[in-house]
Amino acid sequence: MVYGYVRVSSREQNEDRQMLALNEREVPEKNIYIDKQSGKDFKRPMYNRMLKKLREDDLIYVKSIDRLGRNYEEILEQWRILTKEKKVDIVVIDMELLDTRRGKDLMGTFLSDIVLQVLSFVAENERKNIRERQKEGIEAAKLRGVQFGRPRRDVPEDFIQICCRWRSGQILGKEAARLCDMPLTTFYGRAKEQIKVLKQTWEY
Repeated sequence: MVYGYVRVSSREQNEDRQMLALNEREVPEKNIYIDKQSGKDFKRPMYNRMLKKLREDDLIYVKSIDRLGRNYEEILEQWRILTKEKKVDIVVIDMELLDTRRGKDLMGTFLSDIVLQVLSFVAENERKNIRERQKEGIEAAKLRGVQFGRPRRDVPEDFIQICCRWRSGQILGKEAARLCDMPLTTFYGRAKEQIKVLKQTWEY
């Protein structure tokens, strides 16, 4: 059986990008499990329901490695449970090297484990750095008299990364807006706000 797993960190975030990736792999809709849980509540009932259905040699697709857990240890633990205990295959769509169907010999498994550990560490470290930069930017902006209202809910988790890709010319504004699931004018407005905060942080 082929399964897909989708996770967003709040009920307001949109899962369309993950669903599109799974649909492109022709994962049956009935076999796609979606969790909308905040970082404080990581019970993931749909993920646990999927675990109970898994049988040896089943296949799971996920869009990115950080969908499996909130941090380095959690991602590695879920990978171990899925591949060692459940004995299923995993395909991480955003990283071709993380496809357990390939290289099932000792060397292939060794290389896959190394890549997994590196990417898990990078994913966790990136989240920590983003939170720290945001915190520093907000504190510096407050010292300069910038007023912050209640955070709006339409900004995805990877908004800063997308802004950086847009600012560096890697993607166009239209593509950045699509990745953020928002109108182009809204993206420009939110990106301008974020850039302003970051600049104030650097100047400070």
